Amino acid sequence: MIETDIALRPATAHDAPRIAELFTEEGYPAGATAVEARLDHFSTDDSTVIVADHDGEILGFIALHVVARFEHDDCFVRIVALVVDSTVRDRGIGRVLMAEAERIGRERSAAFVEITAGHHRPAARHLYDSLGYDANLTAYLRKRL
Repeated sequence: MIETDIALRPATAHDAPRIAELFTEEGYPAGATAVEARLDHFSTDDSTVIVADHDGEILGFIALHVVARFEHDDCFVRIVALVVDSTVRDRGIGRVLMAEAERIGRERSAAFVEITAGHHRPAARHLYDSLGYDANLTAYLRKRL
């Protein structure tokens, strides 16, 4: 399998069990019913979930929002999830999904694409670094509610 063998398409409710499996494998336990509801929330003009399909098998997915900025008259793309099946990592699937997010961003005239990756995910951080994402801009603060 090579990158050109991957078909990208919007996720459907039919994909929910596989997305749940991938998400759970990544350490975010989720059932198919919960994922199906999340897919519904991401079915807007500004939010989407794209799957990487190889011969009918979903090998990964990316979920993103296009967010309007208040301080500027533009928007940015916020990737909120990117998961690739652990058995096929390092085969370019993450790169293909990231390229799709960037394509969507260019289509929407976004100023930038942003994604977060915990320090406990060095392979993901390496991918984003290799794609030109700047980890030095991180300045997130968070408070649990």
